[in-house]
Amino acid sequence: MDDQQKEEELSPQESLKLIAKMLDKVQDDALWKIAKKRSAFKLSVAIYFVINALLVGIWFYTTGMQSYFWPAWPMLGWGVGIIFQYFDAYLNTGAFSEEREFEKLKKKLKDEQNKKA
Repeated sequence: MDDQQKEEELSPQESLKLIAKMLDKVQDDALWKIAKKRSAFKLSVAIYFVINALLVGIWFYTTGMQSYFWPAWPMLGWGVGIIFQYFDAYLNTGAFSEEREFEKLKKKLKDEQNKKA
């Protein structure tokens, strides 16, 4: 072994510290992703209420209480989207995650390679 290879080798403790740092980074990235989804959800809810209040105001001042309440349709449609965004931000089971799909594909590829061997 030459001097350069000796310098590149890590002790077991250094290796463990490096692995721990890498795991912390992965966990931080996952938490950051969740935090971004939750923040985006809260902003969407705020915008939902402001815009729908504006639509109700337009309805009220243009046609009054005795007319058809048309703002219910945009409220309903947008509300469904808000519900899905809530599930993604707070109750995400990972059923549609990229990581889960990647693992499925990796397992499938490994199974196919094992069948060929």
